[in-house]
Amino acid sequence: MAEGRLRIVSDNDYSGDPDGLFQLVHHALSPSTELVTVIGSHLREGDAFDPSETTADNAAALASDYLGRVGRGDVPVVAGSNVALTDRRTPHDSAGARAIIAAVHADDPRPLYVTLGAGLTELASAWLLDPTIAGKLTAVWIGGAEHPGVESPPGAPAAEYNTAIDPIAAQVVLNDSDLQVWQVPRTSYRQTLASFTEMKAHLTGPVGRDLVGVLESLQERIRSFGLDIGETYILGDSPLVLLTALQSSFEAWPSSSESAVLPMPAINDDGSYSDAPVPGRTVRVWHRLDCALMMRDLYAKLAGV
Repeated sequence: MAEGRLRIVSDNDYSGDPDGLFQLVHHALSPSTELVTVIGSHLREGDAFDPSETTADNAAALASDYLGRVGRGDVPVVAGSNVALTDRRTPHDSAGARAIIAAVHADDPRPLYVTLGAGLTELASAWLLDPTIAGKLTAVWIGGAEHPGVESPPGAPAAEYNTAIDPIAAQVVLNDSDLQVWQVPRTSYRQTLASFTEMKAHLTGPVGRDLVGVLESLQERIRSFGLDIGETYILGDSPLVLLTALQSSFEAWPSSSESAVLPMPAINDDGSYSDAPVPGRTVRVWHRLDCALMMRDLYAKLAGV
């Protein structure tokens, strides 16, 4: 695999929602990016059918497994903290946090993106351990509720799922730090619908069939609780690939998607947004995603793998 024109530290709860595994193998097969390190991060207690699946250690083990399946066993994988932060001043000095710091301070001029598909525990801890990392990376986060003026999905909680994994870490990264953040909030990542019929038609290689099978197994487990999730699935972590690996050739930028720089929302202790934003702090919010490019590229890269 070529070195790539930009570097990625990929942080995700790979043992949770299977969309993270789609993101991981897609990034691993993208020659424009170098996966510097993959970090397995934790889920909230009770957010998995098996309690052992909530740990960062389990996420890291799954990440290693899938990287090996696509011929990328060379990528270093570490586990983050198994628990959320307890206050806004005390980091968890984990291997995941240290991996972010090491990537920032590596002697490498290429842009560094830290892609985050779950909670923000590791990035918050990295900044608390070493605030000098700010200005030297772009954090791309799948998470956060809708901004003012955007309607929430019916029945959606005020605290979006990934924010609720570690609300204190969200407060540290979004409100306390000076880190540059690109946000893909709930209203945006819900655009990434893929039908089971479409995925089965295109993902015909061994890894692709396995990933679809994981989704179908989850679909059946959810049905056993009396909930029918229909015939589509939200591959909500895949924008992490779209916004990094699939940037334009010249003047590199995610030019087929649309964003706006907005006031940074202040995060309440429960993970919901406060009525007033953080004074003087902004966030780039990606509000329209080129899902067609993202899915076509995913299917082509996984063909036969």
